[in-house]
Amino acid sequence: MGVVVIVLAAAYGLAAGLLLPRAAYRFSVGPGEPWRSRCPQGHPLDGWLGPARCAPRRSRSVEPAGVPAGPGAPGPGAAGPPGVAAAHRYGRRSVPLGVLGGAVCAAAGAAAGWRPEAWAFVGLAPAALLLALVDRAVHRLPDVLTLPLAAATAALLGAAAALPGAAGSWRLALLGGAALGGAYLVLFLVNPAGMGFGDVKLALSLGVALGWYGWGVWAAGAFLGFLYGALYGLALVLRGSATRKQGFAFGPFMAAGALTGLLLGGFGA
Repeated sequence: MGVVVIVLAAAYGLAAGLLLPRAAYRFSVGPGEPWRSRCPQGHPLDGWLGPARCAPRRSRSVEPAGVPAGPGAPGPGAAGPPGVAAAHRYGRRSVPLGVLGGAVCAAAGAAAGWRPEAWAFVGLAPAALLLALVDRAVHRLPDVLTLPLAAATAALLGAAAALPGAAGSWRLALLGGAALGGAYLVLFLVNPAGMGFGDVKLALSLGVALGWYGWGVWAAGAFLGFLYGALYGLALVLRGSATRKQGFAFGPFMAAGALTGLLLGGFGA
C-alpha cells in the first residue's frame, strides 16, 4: 500500500512541477513591481501555470505579397515563415522542475504513508518549491504566496488531526509555527540586512509543518535549514564566488531543512 502512496505522490509532484515554470517567471519581480505579464520578447503570457515557453505566433505586421523584404527581414533558413515569431523559451525548463517536484512529493509520501497528514505535506510541497524558485531568482518571497501557504498548512493539518490515524498534534503544529516565526522575527529585527521579512513569513508555514511531529523534529528542521545555508555560503566563499557579507536567497535552504525534518518525523512516526 505504501508503494501506491509514493506513486500517486510522485505523479502529482511531476504534474505540478511541469506547471511551475511560468508561475515562477511571473512572480520573479522586485518589491513594488507588477507581476510579469509578458515574456522578454513582449508576447503576452496566457495564464499563470504551464511551461515558460511562447508558442509560434503571427506578428502584427506582415509584409504584403509582392513587396520586397527589407534589410531586417528573415532570409532563407530563418525559423518560421515570414510574419511568424518562432517559439522560444523564457524561463526555467519544465522537465527538471517536474522531476524535482515528483521526487520531493514522493519522499513526503513515503515518509507519511497513508496517514492523513500525507495529503497536506504532499499537496503543499509544490507551493514551497515555487517559493524557493522565486526567492532564488530575485531574493524575494511574495506575501501572495507565503501568507496563503501558512494558512493552508494550518488548515490542512487541522483537518488531518480530526481524522483517525494522524501521527501528529495540531496544537504543537500551531505552537511550532508561532515559535519559528517568532525566532525568525527576532533575527530580522537584530540584523535586517541578513534576514528578509519574507523569510519570517515563510517560517510560519514551515514551523507549523515541523511542529506537527513534535519539538524534536521542529528543532532538527530549523537547525538543518541554517546548516544547509551556512554550508552553501561557505562553499561560495571558498570558491571565491562571494564575500562573507554578500547575501543569498535563504528560502530554498529553509524549505530543504524543513523537508529533511519532515522526512525524519514521518519515518520516525
